[in-house]
Amino acid sequence: MNNSNNSTMPALFIGHGSPMLTLSNNRYSRGWTEIGDKLPQLKAILVISAHWYIPELRVTAMSTPRTIHDFYGFPEELFQIEYPAPGNPELAEKVADLLLPDKLVYDYQWGLDHGTWAVLRHLYPKARVPVVQLSLDMRKTPEEHYRLGQKLTALRNEGVLIVGSGNIVHNLPGFDWRNSQKEPPGWAVEFEAWNRNKLLDGKTDELVDYLGQGEAAQLAAPSPDHYLPLLYLAALKKTEDELSFPVEGFDGGTMSMFSVLLA
Repeated sequence: MNNSNNSTMPALFIGHGSPMLTLSNNRYSRGWTEIGDKLPQLKAILVISAHWYIPELRVTAMSTPRTIHDFYGFPEELFQIEYPAPGNPELAEKVADLLLPDKLVYDYQWGLDHGTWAVLRHLYPKARVPVVQLSLDMRKTPEEHYRLGQKLTALRNEGVLIVGSGNIVHNLPGFDWRNSQKEPPGWAVEFEAWNRNKLLDGKTDELVDYLGQGEAAQLAAPSPDHYLPLLYLAALKKTEDELSFPVEGFDGGTMSMFSVLLA
């Protein structure tokens, strides 16, 4: 990491893809491991996962979050995976303070869903770093999500790694489960490129208008849940941050594995 301000933690958006990717040694899981190997020592992790998309703003506040297997139809091996990272109630309280006047509800039931553990078990396989999840409030607009992300910026100076976990392109009806190497359609490439260009140009605030990209956006992000975590990452960008894309590619044609690192 070449951050000019050594006290500032990196921030990360991960394209997590299918939970099956976490089971094998593939270019995506290897890429996540390489990211973890380069990250500095940290105190805790805050994850905004596409898979906690609810009509409320909540944060996990338990000391020992459970591993949630929030999917069906996959091999039994996937359901046996546990990621026993501790929670961090103090971080949950800090997040609640930062997000005021938005009301944040402390949650003691949820835990860590696969948008979190499928990636973290490669970033931090020993599961020793405390992890807290923040929900995506489906009642809020993209602009409001971006604003929440900006409020979390202070955590980067307190040893907290903030991770947005989703997929810029996430079109399950078009996903080819039998051919992971399927070429992505033009609209998928177009939408991913638009996001890349906005990030590189420093126009991260313009990402809130992603639906303005018309049919490409409607096909790439037919529901907001997998796209919104990118807005949190975009909102965290500081002028001095170096931006890179440590993992790229398309899985099954319509799943972008595009990841973004601020450091």
